[in-house]
Amino acid sequence: MQGPARCSFFKALLWALALAALLQLLYLSLLSGLHGRQQRSRYSELFGGRRGEAPGRPSEQQKEQLKRALASGGRLDASGQYRIYTDMLGPPERAGRAPDLVLATHTSLSNLHQLQELVGRWQGPVSVALFAPGPAEVRLATLMLYALGALCGPVRQLVRAHLVCHSGDLAAFPELEDRAEFARLKACGDVFAKLARAGAGRRNYALGANASYPNNLLRNVARGAATGHYTLVLDVDMLPSEGLREAFLALAATLGAEGPPGVFVVPAFEIRHTRRLPGAKAELLQLYQVGEIRPFYEELCPRCQAPTNYSRWLNLPPGSSLNIAYTVEWRDPWEPFYISANSVPPYDERFKQYGFNRISQACELHVAGYSFSVLNNAFLVHKGFKVPSEFHAQKDAENQRNKVLFRQFKQELKLKYPGSMHRC
Repeated sequence: MQGPARCSFFKALLWALALAALLQLLYLSLLSGLHGRQQRSRYSELFGGRRGEAPGRPSEQQKEQLKRALASGGRLDASGQYRIYTDMLGPPERAGRAPDLVLATHTSLSNLHQLQELVGRWQGPVSVALFAPGPAEVRLATLMLYALGALCGPVRQLVRAHLVCHSGDLAAFPELEDRAEFARLKACGDVFAKLARAGAGRRNYALGANASYPNNLLRNVARGAATGHYTLVLDVDMLPSEGLREAFLALAATLGAEGPPGVFVVPAFEIRHTRRLPGAKAELLQLYQVGEIRPFYEELCPRCQAPTNYSRWLNLPPGSSLNIAYTVEWRDPWEPFYISANSVPPYDERFKQYGFNRISQACELHVAGYSFSVLNNAFLVHKGFKVPSEFHAQKDAENQRNKVLFRQFKQELKLKYPGSMHRC
């Protein structure tokens, strides 16, 4: 082949290669666009077409966060029995200030609907650990968390959600076949109403013969999202007094870091009828006087809350600011609810189901030298009176098993804190 002809051949070859590369890029671009449209169509079919809900739908970033959380496969807890998916919805849109006060709570699907009122009352960062005890529950839990993120602005703005399941279960992204289940979910209230219906008549601890509710693991998972902040760990069916978060942060700003470590006890009550939940101490006192409110666990275990000294607290007049009212010594079997730095010892995750799960942690705080200061105007209210007839059938047996574990736990504390003068 002569020179000019060879040159023309190579030019044609180069043009052909360039054209092929261009066509391949165009094909990949079209394929990527088609895949994106398919994914958007899939999302749209699953959670789309909501009248008046455009601002409430999740961003692509939030959708990708859920996919990443699930694709990670979660992590196993220290025992290897449970799988933990953290930040299923990503970090909240409203980043909390530092330091902040994070409300940490836990639940199964049966009580997840309680989150709506809790978030509405708290108006600040919330971390919730959700337990799903089987494959069907894991799938439903994933779907409901996605629905909450898609349709509930307050949840998306304030809540960090974590899923805990057995180690053999894997969560997966909602599929199109799930869309029929959510065809009628048009707003946030629809999601919580569906959760309320699903949880009717069910209890956290009544999960079946082969499932135990890992309450202390869940508490630790929820607390884990509050690094560098204060935390208030409570049950999902309790409400704090109004303005507690802001009032405590104002108090914390006036307290020095010197002195022994301590926690701030928030007195807990239970109310007969939930249609009128008090927001301020003055209102709580009125309800207490007519018998609508009583100390938490008054019927089931008065000693479990007695060191709070309710009579003293109730006789303190309501004030305009939050302060430390008095300090009390821990004694067995006190299990107070309290605000603390997130550096306090974790809950012992061996305690599951009913009994000694919170007492064990309060006992360790005492042995470790923590003080217990009761706040004057802050309080918690449990929805409904605690009565024996409403507990699950295995309550007493579980309590006895955990009682044996608690004896072992107290012996372990002697080795963990050899220089402590305190014992449980």
